[in-house]
Amino acid sequence: MVLRRVVVTGLGALTPIGNNIEEYWNGLINGVSGAAPITYFDASKFRTQFACELKNFNVEEFIDRKEARKMDRYAQYAMVSSDEAMKDANFDLEKVDKDRAGVIWGSGIGGLETFQIEVLNYAAGDGTPRFNPFFIPKMIGDIACGHISIKYGFRGPNFGTVSACASSTNAIIDAFNYIRLGHADVMVTGGSEAAVTIAGMGGFNAMHALSTRNDDPKTASRPMDKDRDGFVLGEGAGAIILEEYEHAVARGAKIYCEIGGGGMSADAHHITAPHPEGLGARNVMLNCLRDAGLKPTDVDGVNMHGTSTPLGDMAESKAIEQVFGEHAYTMNLNSTKSMTGHLLGAAGAIETISAILSIKHGIVPPTINHFTDDQKIDSKLNFTFNTAQKRDMNVVMSNTFGFGGHNACVLVKKLGF
Repeated sequence: MVLRRVVVTGLGALTPIGNNIEEYWNGLINGVSGAAPITYFDASKFRTQFACELKNFNVEEFIDRKEARKMDRYAQYAMVSSDEAMKDANFDLEKVDKDRAGVIWGSGIGGLETFQIEVLNYAAGDGTPRFNPFFIPKMIGDIACGHISIKYGFRGPNFGTVSACASSTNAIIDAFNYIRLGHADVMVTGGSEAAVTIAGMGGFNAMHALSTRNDDPKTASRPMDKDRDGFVLGEGAGAIILEEYEHAVARGAKIYCEIGGGGMSADAHHITAPHPEGLGARNVMLNCLRDAGLKPTDVDGVNMHGTSTPLGDMAESKAIEQVFGEHAYTMNLNSTKSMTGHLLGAAGAIETISAILSIKHGIVPPTINHFTDDQKIDSKLNFTFNTAQKRDMNVVMSNTFGFGGHNACVLVKKLGF
């Protein structure tokens, strides 16, 4: 069968460095760090006392207070970012076939804060089970896509994806496939996460996964730096409107770029550590290139998973060299997590948006907070350290890897490349 072409016609973002697409992009190209001391709760006794929280965000500016109270923060973030993306796509909803419009949304953890609140309230009581009737609908990881579909009346494919930190990339790939296989014409996709909570910080601290640079939070996320000591937890959401090419052209839509392909793989190695030689990371990029029908030399840049963990950054760098060979030294590599922190299940969405905007504007956002080269990582690789670089970008890949060994990679390209 002939696969249909899929394009991007709308974007929305809610991040620690900007509460909409324009603010997010300005934060990226100017190297803004979103890390700061935690304000959501007293973290003074935690090993890590900082995170990348949203700034100056009031949900009641976007969602009625009564309705917002029925949603966990992760679902609120999904609604806000998807609303921006839908407005950007500029649909006439009266003319959209809603049976062929759907929502696939990713979240690695879902309503963690809701779960935490309900359990703590029960534990503080006398044993009588008094739970909020919205406890389960607020907590479950698929409810965000349910809320989005209800708002717009989209009756097409609708489900949530869970693959830890690869969740929203898997959502994008699934949405892409549903359109190109002919099952839908329009898909709202992306992901959201709101794990900056007592349980979230405590759990990741117990794993020794987080940076503990409490004396200097803004420079704590240091991908590829010799002194990196773990990731910085972030929160927020990214939304992308995917549309069948002819459908978009027929309604005169603004087109950002085309989705070229998607790849998936498993490390099959360890529940949290990456394969030391980057086997799964190598395979997912090769699978993505194969799906897109492109050669390694066609790729101009990779937005790396690049979490700032000692093992992860090294394994991914090795994988890039294995996939791209000498061409690896001519590409721009970057990790926007140096600025946003790690948004877990939402990371793939906001990082794919960064890749899309790199193509649109011809600018590669930097990997900030680089101070000392790591001798175990090839210094000939261009990680776009500290300063954004202008470059005509035709093809960009975005990597995301999750606990459990889940790997997902999506490739975006200029229309018609």
